[in-house]
Amino acid sequence: MTSTLRTTEIDGPETFAAPDIDATTGLISPRVKRKHRRSPLIGASLRVLSIFAVFLFWWLEARHLNNANRLPTPMSVYHNFGYLFSKQDLWGQIGISLGRSFKGLIIGALLGFVLGALAGLTATGESLIDSPMQLLRFTPFLALIPLFITWFGLGDKPKIILISLACATPVYLNTATSVRNVDGRVVEAARSFGLSKLRLLREVTFPLALPGILTGLRYSMAISVLALVAAEQINANSGIGALMLTAQGNLDTPTVFCCVVLYMAIGICFDLIIRGIEAGSLRWRAGVAVR
Repeated sequence: MTSTLRTTEIDGPETFAAPDIDATTGLISPRVKRKHRRSPLIGASLRVLSIFAVFLFWWLEARHLNNANRLPTPMSVYHNFGYLFSKQDLWGQIGISLGRSFKGLIIGALLGFVLGALAGLTATGESLIDSPMQLLRFTPFLALIPLFITWFGLGDKPKIILISLACATPVYLNTATSVRNVDGRVVEAARSFGLSKLRLLREVTFPLALPGILTGLRYSMAISVLALVAAEQINANSGIGALMLTAQGNLDTPTVFCCVVLYMAIGICFDLIIRGIEAGSLRWRAGVAVR
């Protein structure tokens, strides 16, 4: 004769039902109710809806103020984009700004990765590298602009160096921490199979540290856009920053909004790139994350 207990719900990644208990044998047959994963379409719809809400709030505030010099409407900004593309060679200006940001990001990310790997793998490297990098971390890169103008002139060189230094710190911190926190038991197990030091780094240490390294790269991509805005204030005669400075001098608020939207678009594109890299290189995490 079998007695069945009432089904109960337990919060957590999985929902469990109270098991059936066989009164004669005392055996328990647990039953598990697994949660269904949310459809990707729902997530995409919520993202679009949140962006639409931002634009709706913007439009309502612009209509309420009714002053284009203070807050233009989204439609006026849209029409201003058409003017900039046709009269101001906006594609060329975007290309110049993207080139500066991308060069600075690549140089800074490579520098941060190499220094972070050295600091994470060896105690001597940490002692030599960490203190200078912490000093750089707490140095506001905006304060370096006058020095860079004095040292490197007014061309693209100080802009790229400024972006590089701003991007190096997040990659360094995340790389050093991720490499240092790789499970030593996994490394010892791999070493017992006779892996050389180079193969151990390539096949064990860096793959396990990759999620943290990509997180640092993602932060650096966001910072590269912020540093680009600051760098293009250095006597900018081309790029999005030059358009913004000219519009600011002419009290052309719609063009200023266009430049802000372009900076945001560059940041979003960079973020989508790193998301794609994460999705392709970290497929094994799909079964680990609980959502």
